[in-house]
Amino acid sequence: MKTAIHPNYVLAHVRCTCGNEFTTRATREELHVEVCSNCHPFYTGRQKLVDTGGRVERFQRRVAKSRVRQAQGAQSGTALAAEAGAGAQSQTPPE
Repeated sequence: MKTAIHPNYVLAHVRCTCGNEFTTRATREELHVEVCSNCHPFYTGRQKLVDTGGRVERFQRRVAKSRVRQAQGAQSGTALAAEAGAGAQSQTPPE
């Protein structure tokens, strides 16, 4: 077996984005986390939206864009139907 291949296991100072700080043991001396037991929905019972890399805003923009397209498609579809109906009425059958 190889000797001295494992990293040092030291006391680590952990900081969460909610402001909570605590000490544990890890291979690094300082850790920065986004969610901890103080703010995680499982432990708090409150719903919290965790946005990773702006994905929520990206999804909301995509949904809004598709709704605009649907609204435009519905408006142009009714306009096309009205034009088709008007065109059919203006044509007279050959005698």
